[in-house]
Amino acid sequence: MIAYLSEMLSYPFMVRALTVGALVSLCAALLGASLVLKRYSMIGDGLSHVGFGALAVASALHLAPLAVAVPVVVLAAFLLLRLSESGRLKGDAATAVFSTGALAIGIVVASMSTGMNAELNSYLFGSILAVSMTDVAVSVALSAVVLVLYLFFYEKLFAVTFDETFARATGMKTEWYHTLLAVLTAIVVVLGMRMLGALLISSLIVFPALTAMRLFGNYRSVIIGAVVFSLCGFLVGMGISFWYGTPAGASIVVVDLGLFCVCSLAARIRGR
Repeated sequence: MIAYLSEMLSYPFMVRALTVGALVSLCAALLGASLVLKRYSMIGDGLSHVGFGALAVASALHLAPLAVAVPVVVLAAFLLLRLSESGRLKGDAATAVFSTGALAIGIVVASMSTGMNAELNSYLFGSILAVSMTDVAVSVALSAVVLVLYLFFYEKLFAVTFDETFARATGMKTEWYHTLLAVLTAIVVVLGMRMLGALLISSLIVFPALTAMRLFGNYRSVIIGAVVFSLCGFLVGMGISFWYGTPAGASIVVVDLGLFCVCSLAARIRGR
């Protein structure tokens, strides 16, 4: 095992991939519990499609991908939340409108300019091994922002997640914290698209949280469990990808699925 790890870490591209992937997995796990409990699980899927559309436009205009995608996806998260809260569109309907519309725009723009080149395919299906040093620097900086804000507002996010009515009655500005949660999710989604792609990124948010909920009964334990499962799933998936030549993103999701099935079975047996 040590020899395999040493071999993996001897390649610079693997070190970059592991650095970015571990940070994104950590951030996604922290946010996942709140998103799942508030039934915002599919917001990651919708925002990832918006991100793909933004990346396609950035590629056509020869602009920096992340510099375009991050603000566009953050704005989409804000608008998505506002539409859902206003009642004009239900949460799932609003997500579907943003998701399919942005994905269609991205495909049309790509077909009219550069076509579905390797870079756009990497954001659609994931290609964490193509992470550059610039991607690492941006990912580390944005992940640090997400972690600091999450930890600083942990108690507020906890209150909004579990008893929003009581939190609002105490004078808390729940809308602001909903917006914060959506913005942090948007950042993580954009960063995670390089690892899993637009088609699979929502699994990085949902699976670890659901797996932890099968074994633990309180919020803090679920958060810690989700982080552990997310990091384990990422590292094992990357190992499988490295040793057997399978796609990295799909390998990570398959491992996460396996962990979910095993923990669900363990919870059922324990319940008996």
